[in-house]
Amino acid sequence: MSLIKRNGLTPTTFPALFDDFFGRELFNWGNNNYSATSTTVPSVNIRETGDNFEVEMAAPGMDKTDFKIELNGNTLTISSQKEREQETDHEGYNRREFSYQSFQRSFVLPKDVVDVEHIAARYENGLLHLTIPKQEQAKQKAPRLIEIA
Repeated sequence: MSLIKRNGLTPTTFPALFDDFFGRELFNWGNNNYSATSTTVPSVNIRETGDNFEVEMAAPGMDKTDFKIELNGNTLTISSQKEREQETDHEGYNRREFSYQSFQRSFVLPKDVVDVEHIAARYENGLLHLTIPKQEQAKQKAPRLIEIA
């Protein structure tokens, strides 16, 4: 039996093309920065140093008053709501536009590790920075030499 070639495509080309298209991450929204409503959620970088946890959230075009940062128990929640309305009247035409943007991200902080009284936040150049200090007993100690008796 031999394969028949029509219009440059072999009979096995279509299933391979089909599998390639649907096998991609195209429909796996969980691996991207999309919420359940297909809107984007700001990216977050979290870094641990010896003394702190540092959180950076990319949120360009916002103002520091657009954010709400709340600590409830050991759950830190960063949220934002921004509404905008624009109306233009020009030569008998009326244009009215609304936009509404919101997100919420929550992070569970390690118990008995974080100094919740001294969490600091600042917003600059499109990045929200949080510094979450560790309690003294949780900080990484410098190596020390132990002498052999």
